[in-house]
Amino acid sequence: MEQYQSFNALIEKSIIDHWDLDALTDYKGKTLQYHDVARKIEKLHILFENSGVQKGDKIALCGRNSSNWAVAFLATLTYGAIAVPILHEFMPDQVHNIVNHSDAKLLFAGDVVSTVIDATKMPALEGIIYIPDYSLLVSRTDKLTYAREHLNEMFGQKYPKYFRAEHVNYYKEQSAEEMALINYTSGTTGFSKGVMIPYRAMWSNADFADHVLGKDIHPGDHVISILPMAHMYGMAFEFVYEFLSGCHIYYLTRIPSPAIIAQAFADVKPRIIIAVPLIIEKIIRKKVFPKIQNNRMRLLLNMPVINKKVREKICEQVYEAFGGNAYEIIIGGAALNQEVEAFLKRIDFPYTVGYGATECAPIICYRDWHTFVQGSCGQAAYHQEVKVLSPDPANVPGEIITRGPNVMLGYYKNEEATAETIDKDGWYHTGDLGLMDNGGNVFIKGRSKNMLLGSNGQNIYPEEIEDKLNSLPMVMESVVIQEGEKLVALVHPDYDEAKSLGLTTADISSIMEQNKIQLNEVMPHYSKITDIRLHEEEFEKTPKKSIKRFLYQPKMLF
Repeated sequence: MEQYQSFNALIEKSIIDHWDLDALTDYKGKTLQYHDVARKIEKLHILFENSGVQKGDKIALCGRNSSNWAVAFLATLTYGAIAVPILHEFMPDQVHNIVNHSDAKLLFAGDVVSTVIDATKMPALEGIIYIPDYSLLVSRTDKLTYAREHLNEMFGQKYPKYFRAEHVNYYKEQSAEEMALINYTSGTTGFSKGVMIPYRAMWSNADFADHVLGKDIHPGDHVISILPMAHMYGMAFEFVYEFLSGCHIYYLTRIPSPAIIAQAFADVKPRIIIAVPLIIEKIIRKKVFPKIQNNRMRLLLNMPVINKKVREKICEQVYEAFGGNAYEIIIGGAALNQEVEAFLKRIDFPYTVGYGATECAPIICYRDWHTFVQGSCGQAAYHQEVKVLSPDPANVPGEIITRGPNVMLGYYKNEEATAETIDKDGWYHTGDLGLMDNGGNVFIKGRSKNMLLGSNGQNIYPEEIEDKLNSLPMVMESVVIQEGEKLVALVHPDYDEAKSLGLTTADISSIMEQNKIQLNEVMPHYSKITDIRLHEEEFEKTPKKSIKRFLYQPKMLF
């Protein structure tokens, strides 16, 4: 039986051990040191206690990444309440539904979110707290109003001289099975489900990260939080692990465009980078490929004598584009384009691809960049078991399943969905299809829900077709759909590139026709596409930048 440590005890220890180090910075804004975080946590604990929040009550948080969001999250857990992080990209009705479904007592709302939500549609809430300054936007109890108005006075009475490290004493979970948070999946296939994450999963993910990165990540190291903290991937590996390690976390509080991210990399020089493929691919395609895809560079890369030096020089330039200080870049959340990955592998760039799910808080597979196998998503992560349900896992795709301390308790108020997902032996069924080689490396083929069936019963994985299509000229992104027995590709072209080249819509259509011919030359007959249709707008995506496929499927006629 695995021995679990208290997760909240780790938070307490990190704050005390790193008391005078920088902890959280809103990029180009204010910095909180670990003792400032402790002081703010203590004030929120006083607010919770005096407004009637009990251990086990739900506290929701919805806003863009910021130091104050992080503090409110830490305060919730270390008080013994259950956090309900909500993605700020959700529509107001989705926020209302999640707040109501989770039985949240309080809601921390960000500057933008607070202007679009409607308190009357969340009748059970006792109050809404404004994340930027913790002021009250809505109070429905006298106790909450009084506690907020007299908060500084109460803090002064409790700590009349100074608030010191020895005063930090947090709630320790009574059992590793105790619920720490409910994370509502964004999902690409429809309605969100509330994933109940126990403390053991929070501890296990942090312990995994320390096991594989601890020798390279040290107190005082800088990291950038790009992914939403309300998503388990960003929370676990751009915030929680680094905070427990004494790192200095920078929050990109505005929408992180590629230009802002590139500037932040140069300024912060992060020690570890956690990213989704979209960010990496945009930087490589926009900043790197144009410099090396010319005749002179191709010639140099094909000359054996100087090939190695040229590749080292290119690697150095790409490394600098990411700040020049990262131990490795961990890519996850969606499939990495094969062309981009082949390029990164060829120049010996320190990247790796991980695999996870909200239901595992989130890690399932990982491998350090030194031993990572190209095209895979690593091997079973530390603490986890992984299997592929197939008679021949190395050659015939099957569903990927996993078991271990990372696996959720189940879906909140949804026993039926829980029973469909976690079997009697504790295996979580991911719904993803993959292969596993003899070394335990996992290769994802696609979502079982996305798999299409060819006219002769062949399994067609749209992600594989899209990956090849996305490498062709003028294709920014694509979705392959099935209409009857025909495969059709919806393509959002690179309109910026088209404009710079002076191309018309007719020119783009002509290029797409050539792309179709080129693509079909390398696809088996049952995976050939019959048409490419231009899609004017970018495809709608989840916060981890997966395309919401269900929005683009052809309407079924009955």
